[in-house]
Amino acid sequence: MMEASFGLTGQTALVTGAGRGIGAAMAEALAAAGADIVLWGRSESSLRETQETCSSLGREVSTVIGDLSDPEEAARTARELGDQRPVDILVNNAGMISRAPALEVAYSDWQRVVATNLDSAFVLSQAVGAGMVERRRGSIINTASLLSFQGGINVASYTASKHALAGLTKALANEWAQYGVTVNAIAPGYIATDNTSALRADPDREEAIRARIPAGRWGTPEDLVGAVVFLAGPSARYITGHTLVVDGGWMAR
Repeated sequence: MMEASFGLTGQTALVTGAGRGIGAAMAEALAAAGADIVLWGRSESSLRETQETCSSLGREVSTVIGDLSDPEEAARTARELGDQRPVDILVNNAGMISRAPALEVAYSDWQRVVATNLDSAFVLSQAVGAGMVERRRGSIINTASLLSFQGGINVASYTASKHALAGLTKALANEWAQYGVTVNAIAPGYIATDNTSALRADPDREEAIRARIPAGRWGTPEDLVGAVVFLAGPSARYITGHTLVVDGGWMAR
């Protein structure tokens, strides 16, 4: 019964930003649950370790190399992939952050962050979601953020993109629920990854953040894997348009 509720055998999951951190952990968890995996990254070398881990679990694993900061290229690549094989689970995880006071942000930096975090999620959802709608089943999971709800400091482009991603999640869920396609998001709290290295390197900021987390620690990528496997599987078929916060209690304080 448990395997039927959470198993993903026979499905194919596409995970972007799968070379390290949260994306790697999600891809490996989906593989452990039975899904074959397509890893999307900027280079073959960046995906090698995740590919080896997923393969060791007995899954079929392939890679897609593409620049998600170029939405038109990403859309073309996703359409080509969809023509080759059906994708049952799409995890729009790839993201980037640029830290600077709003008065000092270069517009080109703003555009690159928004293109990577938001535009790519839309064009991939559109390209892959077409097949899901046609087959009348599928799951899309976006990686949102605590900054989908809060403003943050010196991260205007990131905050804007993550607020918009939460809205996009709801909008697509409203359109595609009638076709059996769920669209949800996971909002990680403060997770020890490359994106938060600058915060963790600042002793005052690191201590202030950790002191506010009721769990008393920074999260790890592995803390997110239960959420992605759940939202991708049959137990979540009546959950859509939802952003699941995984934050050690940060938002409750």
